Order: sequence, then structure tokens, then C-alpha cells
Amino acid sequence: MMPDTSAAEREFEARIAAGETIEPKDWMPDGYRKQLIRMMSQHAHSEIVGMLPEGNWITRAPTLRRKMGLLAKVQDEAGHGLYIYCGTETLGVDRAELIDQLLSGKAKYSSIFNYPTLTWADIGAIGWFVDGAAIVNQTMLAKASYGPYARAMIRICKEENFHKRQGYEIMATLAAGRPEQRRMAQDAVNRWWWPSLMMFGPSDKDSPNSAELTKWGVKRKGNDELRQRFVNLTVAQAQAIDLTLPDRDLKYNAATDNWEIGPIDWDEFKRVIHGEGPLNRERLAARNRAHADGAWVRAAASGYAAKHAAEATSDAA
Repeated sequence: MMPDTSAAEREFEARIAAGETIEPKDWMPDGYRKQLIRMMSQHAHSEIVGMLPEGNWITRAPTLRRKMGLLAKVQDEAGHGLYIYCGTETLGVDRAELIDQLLSGKAKYSSIFNYPTLTWADIGAIGWFVDGAAIVNQTMLAKASYGPYARAMIRICKEENFHKRQGYEIMATLAAGRPEQRRMAQDAVNRWWWPSLMMFGPSDKDSPNSAELTKWGVKRKGNDELRQRFVNLTVAQAQAIDLTLPDRDLKYNAATDNWEIGPIDWDEFKRVIHGEGPLNRERLAARNRAHADGAWVRAAASGYAAKHAAEATSDAA
């Protein structure tokens, strides 16, 4: 007999409502599985592509300490991508298939990584804004209903906190430095603030996936609420180092205890996610070159695995 799908769905939704964790071998609706694969693969792709704008500055970091910190951060991001790719494989999808989708341009990754890093201050702004936004979002994901994804976020959030502190320290140092250093820091803030706000995605009413992800407990809070929390946290941090956020409409609302922002340019957001950002083509070209350059490593690993499997079979016989 075929299983009663409607009964299974009711049981699944009851588990979600009760706050239970879904594990890979548990029954789940196809829509839940597909949404997780889409969301987790996009997250993994973002970690991998996110190595590019910062890796470009490893050889140009101003001190050995900064170089070591940036090397550690880029290494962390590679690890984050691998954790999440492993998580997607528990859903029955092959990692190679997901990577092919990234390399072909079919898959999406965070729009923020299609902007250029023009100065050393940009590395500070990425740590402060981009990783700060990631922490706000990923702290929520650490409570996601899907166990492998939630557990991966625990370690990732700890490492992202290091990244944010590293970026904020860079910006604080530049802001307290010579006039030209301070101007460089403010210029980076001006260029990275709005793209960082776009990272949370469109307003919930305009998001095609938020309602379903919230219903299934993958997301615990909406895009607008998470963006607001990031703004509230970041305004105070900017004030502490005397840098100005580039929003003439920014104002504090005592009634809601929130900092209110001006309108976000969602047309720019749509252009970037559809491949028309400043560095979309360069980012994908760089990932394709890296993938091609690593072909010999994959071939060697596959050959070793095949040899090991053959030896194990021979020994068993």
C-alpha cells in the first residue's frame, strides 16, 4: 500500500508546530526538501564566492597580523561552504550537481559578493557589515527545523563573530587614524551599507519563499525583522567610532525603539541577483578557473578512493 501522504503531512506539520527537529531519515514533504536544497546550496555558494573579494587582499594586507587574520577568515569561509554542502547531501542531492549549477550561473549566491573591494577599508566594512548581517541571519538559522543545517550554524556563528570583530577593529583603527585613513573608512561605509541591507532579501510581502520557509520552521523570523535588528545594532557601533551611515532618512523612533531607514533601491538588488552587478561575470569566471585548476586534485582523490576500495574488496575476498 502507498503511504497516506496527507496523514504524513499532518504529522510533519504537527512536529514543526511542536518545535521538533527534522532529521535526514525522517519523512518530509517534497516542497520542504526542495526549499532546503535551494536555501542551503545558495548559502554554501555564497560562502565559497565570498572568499574571492577578501582573498584578493591577502597579499596586500598592511601588516603580518592583518594578513594572518585575513588568511584565517578566508579559510573559515571555505569550511563554512563545505559544512553546508555536506548538509545538502543529507537531502539526497549530489554536491557536484550543486557546484555545476553555481559554475554555470544557474544557481544564486548572495548579491553582496558582486561588489568590488577597492581599498583595505573594504575588508573592514565586509567584516563589520556583511559578517554582522550574516550573524543576525544565521543565529536565527541555528534554530531551524532541519537538524543538519541548524547544527552547522552553531560553529559557523562562532566563527562569524570572530570575522565581525576583526572587521570592526579594522574600521575603528582607520577611523582613529590619519585624515586619509578616516576618509577611506567612511568611503567604504558609504559603498557597503546599502548592499548589506539588501542581503536580508526583499520585504516579506515581496519574498516568494519567506511564507513557506516560516511555515516549516526553517526561518524563525522574517527578512524585515532581521534587517531591523541589524540596523539597530549597527547604528550604535557606527556612532562609537564616529562614522556616518549614508542614509539621510535615518532616524530614531522612540515609540518603537527602532532606527528607521530610508528606502532601499530594490531595482539595484534585482539587477545584481540577475547577473548585472559590478563583478558578477568576474566572480563566476574566477570560480570556473579555480574549478578547472583543481581538476587534477579531484582526479587524484577519485583514483585513490577507487584503489582503496579495490584493495578492501581484495582483502575481504
